Amino acid sequence: MADTRTVEVFTAGCPLCSDIVSLVQDLACDSCDVHTVNLQEDDGHRRAREVGVETVPAVAVNGTLADCCRGGGVNEDDLRAAGVGKPL
Repeated sequence: MADTRTVEVFTAGCPLCSDIVSLVQDLACDSCDVHTVNLQEDDGHRRAREVGVETVPAVAVNGTLADCCRGGGVNEDDLRAAGVGKPL
């Protein structure tokens, strides 16, 4: 069993994205390894394609888009359901 979960926050650098980065960082626990992925960078754009990001902001947990990021937008309940903020 892994000691951490990888939480990726996909952003385009806009204020709305910054709010979601803050939300995820506030929710994160010691088991969450949070990374901000900037789509304005080549590596960020490539990673977003791999994960299936279609809109930003978006959040992936362990390489899988959170349910809230599959068209409806990010929300706290769906992030918690994906495990963000829950120790392993």
